[in-house]
Amino acid sequence: MWSKLLRASLTVLLFLFTLLYPIHDLWGMPCACGEYNRVLYETTPPLKGEDVRELQNRLQQLGFYTGRCDGVYDSTTATAVRSFQKSRKQPSTGRVDHITWKQLGEGCEHRAATDSPTTPRNVSILVDLEKLTLTVFDGERPVREYPVAAGKPSTPSPVGEWKIIDKSSDWGGAFGVRWMGLNVPWGNYGIHGTNNPWSIGTAASAGCIRMFNEDVIQVYEWAPIGTRVKIQAPLSWLAGSRYRILEEGDCGRDVVYAQLLLREAGFNPYYCDGWYGNLTKLAVKCYQLHAGLPITGKIDEKTFEDLERRAGLLETEDQ
Repeated sequence: MWSKLLRASLTVLLFLFTLLYPIHDLWGMPCACGEYNRVLYETTPPLKGEDVRELQNRLQQLGFYTGRCDGVYDSTTATAVRSFQKSRKQPSTGRVDHITWKQLGEGCEHRAATDSPTTPRNVSILVDLEKLTLTVFDGERPVREYPVAAGKPSTPSPVGEWKIIDKSSDWGGAFGVRWMGLNVPWGNYGIHGTNNPWSIGTAASAGCIRMFNEDVIQVYEWAPIGTRVKIQAPLSWLAGSRYRILEEGDCGRDVVYAQLLLREAGFNPYYCDGWYGNLTKLAVKCYQLHAGLPITGKIDEKTFEDLERRAGLLETEDQ
């Protein structure tokens, strides 16, 4: 009887948990880059999205499109696509499928490095959003640096310290030839290839880190599941991300920002992984004690401002 009661209680708790914290909000949310896998064509109402905007940008680069790059697949865009397809001796359908995407990328081919360094054994990865580079390390030694595309300001890449939790070689389309998923708690982000090679070196993605297909194959071979991946940017880029009082159990970009501020102040919360756990709470209490603030273990407005002032993001009170 007690076992049945226990199972029933656990079932109810699990049900309530999924209502309050839907699993897809944390881990199973489809990567927004998946929008780039659809076929584009003229329809009513018109298709809209960042994939359309990238298409328009590329057609404009190639001289086939002179309209606004507004992300709307209208008749002007369709006409430009037909002109491009005709120039490549393809049926002028106005539909953008994987063949058209591949042809749009012609001329952006990237030659992979031909030298063969010793296979790194203690692999970690650093993505620099300011430089738009990805560097593979073997211990403390940089092995190779690659150009990447990162998230747009409206869909930023997740700054923080992550690890690779899944790998796949058969996603295709917008994900290119390889996928390496990261354990970001507020969405599904990863490092992957691309069918838009002209975007490499720009802030163009829906948040993932894009690489040339030739490059991502090499990184994929080197980086096993569990590889640590640090995505970094200037602290000032994250300054607008705080919007609430933070406490144990919270997760999000604002938690990463708080963790980075704590580290900058010399109170290391261990990994800056977006989870407000015991170690982050302890670091907050130590900082509050040091700064003469109420020791709550929560990051309220006053604690945030003090941390930002110490990091040079706010003027000091005597200025």
